Amino acid sequence: MYKKAEDQIGKQGRITILVIIAVFIFAVYIFRLFSMQIINGEIYKTQSKNISSQVKTIPAQRGEIYDRNANLPLVINTESFAVEMTPGEIPKDRYDNVTARLAQLLGIKKNDIDEKVPKSVRRSYKSYVIKTNVPFTTISNIAENITDLPGVSWYSKPTRNYVETGSLSHIIGYVGDISDDEVTLMYNQGYNKNSIVGKAGIEKQYDSLLQGVPGRESKTVDVRGRILNDTPVIEEPQMGKNLVLTIDTRIQTLAEQALGERVGSVVVLKPYTGEVLAMVSFPYFDSNIFNSDEGRREYAKLLQNDTKPFLNRAVQTAYPPASTFKVVMSTAMIAEDAFPTDKKIDCTGRIFYGGRTFHCHVHSGHGKLDLKNGLAQSCNVYYWTIGRDFLQIDKIGQYARLFGFGQSAQIDLPNQSSGFVPTPEWKERRYHERWLGGDTMSVSIGQSYLEATPLQLADMVAMVSNKGKIYKPHLLKEVRDPVTNEVISEVEPEVLFENDIPESVWDEVQQAMRYTCTDGTPQYVMKNKRVQIACKTGTAEVAQYKDSWHSWMVAYAPYDAPPEDRIAIATIVEARNKWEWWAPYCTNIVIQGIFADQTFDEAVDELGFNYLPAVRGRQE
Repeated sequence: MYKKAEDQIGKQGRITILVIIAVFIFAVYIFRLFSMQIINGEIYKTQSKNISSQVKTIPAQRGEIYDRNANLPLVINTESFAVEMTPGEIPKDRYDNVTARLAQLLGIKKNDIDEKVPKSVRRSYKSYVIKTNVPFTTISNIAENITDLPGVSWYSKPTRNYVETGSLSHIIGYVGDISDDEVTLMYNQGYNKNSIVGKAGIEKQYDSLLQGVPGRESKTVDVRGRILNDTPVIEEPQMGKNLVLTIDTRIQTLAEQALGERVGSVVVLKPYTGEVLAMVSFPYFDSNIFNSDEGRREYAKLLQNDTKPFLNRAVQTAYPPASTFKVVMSTAMIAEDAFPTDKKIDCTGRIFYGGRTFHCHVHSGHGKLDLKNGLAQSCNVYYWTIGRDFLQIDKIGQYARLFGFGQSAQIDLPNQSSGFVPTPEWKERRYHERWLGGDTMSVSIGQSYLEATPLQLADMVAMVSNKGKIYKPHLLKEVRDPVTNEVISEVEPEVLFENDIPESVWDEVQQAMRYTCTDGTPQYVMKNKRVQIACKTGTAEVAQYKDSWHSWMVAYAPYDAPPEDRIAIATIVEARNKWEWWAPYCTNIVIQGIFADQTFDEAVDELGFNYLPAVRGRQE
């Protein structure tokens, strides 16, 4: 009995001991938790801040750009490197020697490094980019001397290589470091202060497609940036989308050679789709100049050039359209039934109005002309009379806008001019003068305040070819996956301007443009055995250039083909060039080369233009 009682007491004692131990352990945990969170909370918080993840962005390669056949790269990525320096890894007593040696290898001044890594951060373990676009040979030299260059490292940073330069520079554009203003504007779109962005042309217009997605390299570091774990976590970058343009490089080269070294522009497009086959603006520049310090110095010089080589004259410069505007005037006259097309106006070489004498370009006069011959001979007296007495400015302005004048052509390029269509109200506001009949006469022949870009005049011709439609001009044809080359999206034709002018009106305008080519002022220059052409010339007076004029030619061909098989072209040679009436010659050479599948030299030979001093001089 006593033994049973003793056993019971012993059992209770053991339970009590176990309870005491459990309570003690629990109390220790509570105390430890209290100590960590309350007593030593700030200490651990500081330690957690001292060990963090260092994330470095891995640049993504930009998408490549191709011509319309998708087999000729216009822009590719070339392997280059960025050199960076971690100042905290350089012994204090060796800092000046290391930076001096690095500057020597990079071909820069030591002060350049000192500016990028000021004294205030020289004990930091953060990496600072010293130079980008460094070639592999320089990296090899650095690698050979790496024992003398503690804290120096490099990484791959591809640069843009513009394979096809010349006149494509205005279309493709170029890239550069993002500006502070651009960072502010585009930060929410994933851009940062280290981003490379498109600055002009397609590179700028489609930057979001070309950019790609940067990768990330994460390393564990302490508060000073020292690496605690040598194995990084890497998220691979994704290359940007590849772009296929509408540009046909064969036609682009042909148009470039046909224009020659003349300040001006050539635009060739497909009227039925709006695809731009060629767009030349001279002078041009080499987009690769932005890849080197020497090139950037060249850029600064080009900015001072009075011919403005960075200006895309095809879309950014508006000129008086001169007599090419008579195509619009003819359409308005027929559509409005303002004056019988077969009724004649007598051109004596001059017309008197408002106390002034207005002279036709043929001072002896053209004689009596109907519409067809008025357009073919580009008679100013005929169109002065039609504009002033039968259409008047409001109706002229209405039809100009129907053709897209004074409105953006909405091509996929940044910074384009809309041209200008004047109105009496505008003149009153701008000059505090009322509109006069003489103003209407000037606009009627494409002079005075009226302005249009070469692209707008190509669109004007496209509307005639399409009998009332202008398709939105575009340079992007397709977007493709950079890995699989599969087509992600295609640009479909989109109507930009359309009107309900009767088809019979367009038939008559087309016939008049064809007659202009065969029997009008450009008939000898525009002879072509390969293809039938419909066209209109123009010569615009420019006050600052004595005895010289802007030379215009607009055309479409083949005249006898369906609209889907035609091309439209607009050419301007500025008055600053030596006067040689080159626009018609240039246009015929381009058309000949396109439809006969010939080079510039072959087209010149077949057209018989070798006798021209301008052609002979270029070939020599």
